[in-house]
Amino acid sequence: MKGSPLTPPMVSALVSTPATSLAEIERMYEIAVNGTNEEKISAATIFCGASLCRGWNIQEHTGFLITRLLSPAVPTDFSGSESHLIGYAPFLNVLLVGISSVDCIQIFSLHGLVPQLAAALMPICEVFGSSAPNNSPSLNTGEEISSHAVFSNAFTLLLKLWRFDRPPLENVMGDVTPVGSSLTPEYLLLMHNSQLASFENPPKNQNKTNKLSSLSYPSSRGPIFMDSFPKLKRWYMKHQECIASVLSGLVPGDPVHQIVEALMNMMFRKVGRGGQPLTPTTSGSSTSSASGTDDFYIRLKLPAWDILEAVPFALDAALTACAHGRLSPRELTTGLKDLADFLPASLATIVSYFSAEVTRGLWKPASMNGTDWPSPAANLSMIEQQIKKIVADTGVDVPCLSAGGSSELTLPLPLAALVSLTITYKLDRGTDRFLNLVGPALSNLGVCCPWPCMPIISALWAQKVKRWSDFLVFSASQTVFHHNNDAVVQLLKVCFTTALGLNSSSVATTGGVGGLLGHGFGSHFAGGISAVAPGILYLRVHRAVRNIMFLTEEIVSLLMHTVKDIANSGLPRDQIEKLKKTKYSMKYGQVSLAAAMRQVKVAASLGASIVWITGGLNSVQSLIKETLPSWFISLHGSEHNGEESGGMVAMLGGYALAYFTVFSGVFAWGVDLASPASVRRANVLGKHLEFLASALDGKISLGCNKATWRAYVTGYLSLMVSCTPNWMLEVDVEVLKRVGKGLKQWNEEELALALLGISGIGAMGAAAEMIIETGI
Repeated sequence: MKGSPLTPPMVSALVSTPATSLAEIERMYEIAVNGTNEEKISAATIFCGASLCRGWNIQEHTGFLITRLLSPAVPTDFSGSESHLIGYAPFLNVLLVGISSVDCIQIFSLHGLVPQLAAALMPICEVFGSSAPNNSPSLNTGEEISSHAVFSNAFTLLLKLWRFDRPPLENVMGDVTPVGSSLTPEYLLLMHNSQLASFENPPKNQNKTNKLSSLSYPSSRGPIFMDSFPKLKRWYMKHQECIASVLSGLVPGDPVHQIVEALMNMMFRKVGRGGQPLTPTTSGSSTSSASGTDDFYIRLKLPAWDILEAVPFALDAALTACAHGRLSPRELTTGLKDLADFLPASLATIVSYFSAEVTRGLWKPASMNGTDWPSPAANLSMIEQQIKKIVADTGVDVPCLSAGGSSELTLPLPLAALVSLTITYKLDRGTDRFLNLVGPALSNLGVCCPWPCMPIISALWAQKVKRWSDFLVFSASQTVFHHNNDAVVQLLKVCFTTALGLNSSSVATTGGVGGLLGHGFGSHFAGGISAVAPGILYLRVHRAVRNIMFLTEEIVSLLMHTVKDIANSGLPRDQIEKLKKTKYSMKYGQVSLAAAMRQVKVAASLGASIVWITGGLNSVQSLIKETLPSWFISLHGSEHNGEESGGMVAMLGGYALAYFTVFSGVFAWGVDLASPASVRRANVLGKHLEFLASALDGKISLGCNKATWRAYVTGYLSLMVSCTPNWMLEVDVEVLKRVGKGLKQWNEEELALALLGISGIGAMGAAAEMIIETGI
């Protein structure tokens, strides 16, 4: 703060100690912008240290300033044909490496900085990916920073921001994609532009006494679009093509084919084969032997984007050669590792290509026998038993997933190649950022494959890193739920009973958030790996759920069963029948209505939370437009007829559905009059209220209990009046008038008047008429 030089001891101290105020971190920003090259690199190192990871009071501002530093301004004395970013390569590389860890990415996500970070990374990817690694800037230590290195660090970091690890199986199966998987580069730029507009046009009621300085505003002053990055856009389109269809279009002799040959020479330069070439050729075309194997590095001094375009064809040729015996599994794995070491960004293409090929199912299985491919036999049985123990201890009956017998352990060939590649990496800080790109994709891919693919992957990694065994087993447990819908339903039922403290066989029966989410897991508990709380387990496995529409319907059914348990005080059916036959049968079912309603609200909020985190906006809209109307129309058995507990079950069921519907809508749309997520709110609400009006008019026959229907309608509309009045301004007034007439028939004039009263100017006439008619 007083101008002392950034000596190595001071830099070390500032890296390990968070800044105590915004003034200190902004002073460091000034050094990063205006200091010497050495001072800039030291300041970048400090920014990625404790101030970002542990500086709770300045963490958001530190992350924001990092996004500004990743977009340096053009120097006043700059002149040249290439981008000014090339001169900042060492500085940018320090920042990119410093924020590449999973924890740092999570910090940017928690503070809503991912769109801004993505917008800062895209120009870096475009510039350094278009630059050949000829004249590499160097640090004072003599270490060269090539354009390939900067590009790879920026590119892999960008991919982690838009959920690149989602498997292509979702596109092929036709299932509704999980929440979050719709993130794309275009969506991130859209969010960035929206945030930029909010900075330029703040709400009128915003607090003017903002303690942040001018540095808290984005460095970009205009919207950014994908068309501004033609190389990135072309790669993204090729990436989608690779997922959607098999490779085609490689013409012998063209530049891409020449790069493929050079890549194959580099990857398999140690393979002495006198037979057929590994690269795809046609008659009259030269093979990799034509130019020898000494000049491949010279031939590959090309822009990274050009190399990435050729990588899928090299991978296809290598995998084909391995499948036909011209290349051993060990040689294939070594070649893939050499490719990833040469250009770490190629890991993205390796992941997307192998994932797509696993999905297509065109390759023969690879025998994991320890001779050709690594063997998981040493600990596979233990891994499978621990998976079953975790699931069973949570309260779920474990289905039989094993094929039975002593069948050979196999993985799809592309998956075997991918997992073999990952276990060749040494675990250190330099490789973590790349393994963190491949790891989630490998896990998601293993879950989608038949049993026991995921246990095999977990067993191989547990052999490599024993301390990760608990985490690997926990991650592999989601395979059970991906392949068995009944196991998902059982887990959800345990979540409801545990959260409410009802009679349950789960790990915790005390109820509440503590029982639902537990206190972690691990083998440090007595008796080996501990049981996992049902809520934590579901948070881990919910992305593996394939049929989200089915799940939404099951949640409605589970909610109604939970309401019945609440009304019965959580007693099992056999005890209830015994109580009915005793002299205290008259007291049976006399549950406090206030206590029951508290439990109903908890159950409804849990159900809405599960719908939201599993299926997102689409599931909520489908719930309100389709699932709930279908449930009310359908006939239900005696469990919903309200005969027990004096009709309390039917009434509480209606209120539970009312809270469930409103909670789901609030999670998806918010309560404001206008928000980015509320675009379709008017249409969904209009359809639902149209259904209510038609049912109240008698135009639709209902199959549910009348007490359930009345409790739902009155409860739902009362919550709308008290909690989300802005929603009513978007609904057609004629529909609201019809709803008001239906409420009047139930002698609910006050509720009808309140509903019309919050519905804007258009409903004033109808409200006045009701006042005159009813005399309220």
